[in-house]
Amino acid sequence: MTVTPASATPALRDARVPADGMYEGRRTLRRLPEGTPRLPYERFEIVPQGRVIGAEIRGLDLSQPLSPVLRDELNRALLEWKVLFFRGQGLNSQQQRDFAANWGKLETNPLLERGSSAEVVRFEKGGSAIPTFENVWHADVTFRERPALGAVLQLHEVPPVGGDTMWADMAAAYDNLPDTVKARVDGATAVHDFIPGFARFYGPEKLIPLQEEFPPVEHPVVRRHPETGRRMLFVNTSFTTHIVGMDRDESDRLLSYLVRQAHVPEYQVRFRWQPGDIAFWDNRATQHYAIDDYAPHRRVAERVAIAGDRPF
Repeated sequence: MTVTPASATPALRDARVPADGMYEGRRTLRRLPEGTPRLPYERFEIVPQGRVIGAEIRGLDLSQPLSPVLRDELNRALLEWKVLFFRGQGLNSQQQRDFAANWGKLETNPLLERGSSAEVVRFEKGGSAIPTFENVWHADVTFRERPALGAVLQLHEVPPVGGDTMWADMAAAYDNLPDTVKARVDGATAVHDFIPGFARFYGPEKLIPLQEEFPPVEHPVVRRHPETGRRMLFVNTSFTTHIVGMDRDESDRLLSYLVRQAHVPEYQVRFRWQPGDIAFWDNRATQHYAIDDYAPHRRVAERVAIAGDRPF
């Protein structure tokens, strides 16, 4: 038996943590770029739901047209909070489309079940439709050359428990990357493709005819917000296949690390739905996750998406 002399300084044993591990500690949490003036909201009440992301808007009836001044103030709230919640609106499809159209041309999506018009996507869980799965962190339609600016989602039927949706702030995710990782991803591009996300529930007969309409596209791994100028991570589990110029193993390891940043609770907000509630989110700045914990109950939602610009 080895005896340590009483005069010897105890040594800390060697320990190895996994490569690319995530660590506890205080994170940088800011809603807006440094130096942005904090102006009051005068036309509605805003109730924060999280530190950096998510706010409930009170005092508005979204069935009524928006004045240009009100639209601009709501847009300022969207840029600050990234996802806005409106309780009990109960809009019909036309009113939902009209509200979304204040932010631009509306998208159509041939990959998802159609609602009352081509611009309305219907998510019906527990019904007769082909089941899709949104319980993975993702941004919508990043396989498009111009991914969606944002989306307006309304819940029509809500399960008695469960069925929440979560959003993550991808600017906060970028802000907290180690400098060594930022140096690797700034200026890098990645390929996005619709096949990985939809091959989970559609067969080749559905996907092959759409391959020419949606060829693989390259987007920056870190995009700049076109209105705020903030840098944001722009890769996701559903559609990002690889980083250009890296071998497969290196790309897979780096992408795995990057997409895990959405899992950090400090960057998230979670919303418990009631029938008629609306969520309006900035798809450029966020990822979202629809929690699938309510089977066998029904959950019915309709979404209208707003066409966006090419990421840069």
